[in-house]
Amino acid sequence: MRFSSWIAGRSWPSVLDGCRHAEKTGWDGVWVPDHFMAPPDGYGDEDDLGTDPELAPILEAWTMLAALAASVPRVRLGAMVTGNTYRHPAVLANMAVTVDHISGGRLVVGVGAGWQENEHDRYGIELGTPAERSVRFEEACEILTRLFSQERTTFEGTYYRLDGAPCEPKPVQRPLPLMIGGGGERRTLRTVARFADEWNVWGAPDDLRHKIAVLEQHCSAIGRDPGEIRKSAAALLIMTDTPEQAEKLRAGMAHRGGLVGTVEQLREIIADYAAAGVDELVIPDFTMTPDDRADTLDRFRAEVIDAA
Repeated sequence: MRFSSWIAGRSWPSVLDGCRHAEKTGWDGVWVPDHFMAPPDGYGDEDDLGTDPELAPILEAWTMLAALAASVPRVRLGAMVTGNTYRHPAVLANMAVTVDHISGGRLVVGVGAGWQENEHDRYGIELGTPAERSVRFEEACEILTRLFSQERTTFEGTYYRLDGAPCEPKPVQRPLPLMIGGGGERRTLRTVARFADEWNVWGAPDDLRHKIAVLEQHCSAIGRDPGEIRKSAAALLIMTDTPEQAEKLRAGMAHRGGLVGTVEQLREIIADYAAAGVDELVIPDFTMTPDDRADTLDRFRAEVIDAA
């Protein structure tokens, strides 16, 4: 199983330090969030952000990815995940190919349909209904995969139109991995089945077991082998001293608290993820401060991952 670190982009020194530490200590990948501001209630650590979470500093994801591609030379890297509503897919395709070349072929193109209402309201970006976003996102995924592989792409959809569009040079990776984030069972997982090389969703092992079964149904409907799609889960990490502490914390974290427990419990949880079919665990630093992030992740590696 792969283990990757998801690093909030509040300051460049913190992001760079976190990514270089992950690379040095054996993590497989680094991810950054694609947002321009926090939600109105923050991301769970709003006590550190002052009275207005929307004013917290957040660096733009793809600018950071280009810098990380040149500064951190080993690990896979990507956005977790790129909001489709923020950038035209043809623009994103050219950005992604550029970062793939800068990185020497280590980029994963993480994409999602978009969801954060206050960002769209503040910047005047159209969000649309869930149904509209789903159709727009499916079109975008088709455009991305075609631009990455075809000499020219012509596309006529409900939301996008391309007329003989090139995308040169082509990516270093062939194919350039498209990772779709989201767990909507009727639309998103159908899009995953059609286009994704990788897929990510929040959830505990039982959540993943259920979602993977639904994904397999969508793959079966179009004749695709679900084994072609790598599955990853995002889960908040909190290491506790007792099972009782873990149970109390998990009760308030819902589907995000997949990695909460004692060392022994965490080893069992990881084994359960693997048994469910998960190929990669992505661990956000949202429950950590910049000062304790390295120590927390080092302890997790030493006592849980490497000792399993």
